Amino acid sequence: MRKNRLRAMPDGSAIINGWLAIPSGYSAEIAGHQGFDAVTVDLQHGMIDFASALSMLQALSATPAVPLVRVSDNDPAQIMRMLDAGAYGIICPMISTPEQARRFVAACRYPPLGNRSFGPARGLLYGGADYPQHANDEILTLAMIETRDGLANLDAILATEGLDGVFIGPNDLSLTLTGSASAESQHPEMLAAIELVVSRCRQWQKIAGIFCTSGDAAARRISEGFQFVTPANDVMQLGRASREAIALARGNAIPKPGASGY
Repeated sequence: MRKNRLRAMPDGSAIINGWLAIPSGYSAEIAGHQGFDAVTVDLQHGMIDFASALSMLQALSATPAVPLVRVSDNDPAQIMRMLDAGAYGIICPMISTPEQARRFVAACRYPPLGNRSFGPARGLLYGGADYPQHANDEILTLAMIETRDGLANLDAILATEGLDGVFIGPNDLSLTLTGSASAESQHPEMLAAIELVVSRCRQWQKIAGIFCTSGDAAARRISEGFQFVTPANDVMQLGRASREAIALARGNAIPKPGASGY
């Protein structure tokens, strides 16, 4: 089976993850060739249906980037379908309890480690003929921490057998903790939550991931101890590049994005 390169990153290096919300195989192919370690197809807040996601995963297959998917929710049917379509890892939103974490991981693992239904389809094409024998060892599982309950249950979630790590959804977590969505919030509660996730992941030897609004923000998160960072998504990058080009053409100062990164 094709190895998941994210599992063999050199010690001390962080995974730099692209993020796609625009339903386009062409843009997925472009992103996959830019140097990202992984690229995530976003089915939760992206404008992407299954047919578009499939074409995007096919496009990513021709690039060095490891193809990941953020599913819309903790639905085993969708998780299994995206794995069958060739995703090499799943990011699952709104994991707030250990029971939800176990349900998520079980959908990603074939028996006896889980309850993933057999029918790897495109997984065989991307992964190789022996995919069924090794998929449990290669598929990456990241649970999103976005709620107070998720923080309160963090140790129990991280203790879930087969869970590779957690991924902070900073806008939702900030909205929950402070009443305002801000990916780079400096609110004391948000700063404490970030520190908690990093320290607990370090103790459990699990991946700590987070969505960021820019490359600079991603670099700061890496310095804080995160090993998986997303330096904005395609929508944010397209908007930012367009605004900067227009400002430069008009001789104006480059505008800054809002608190949420848009």
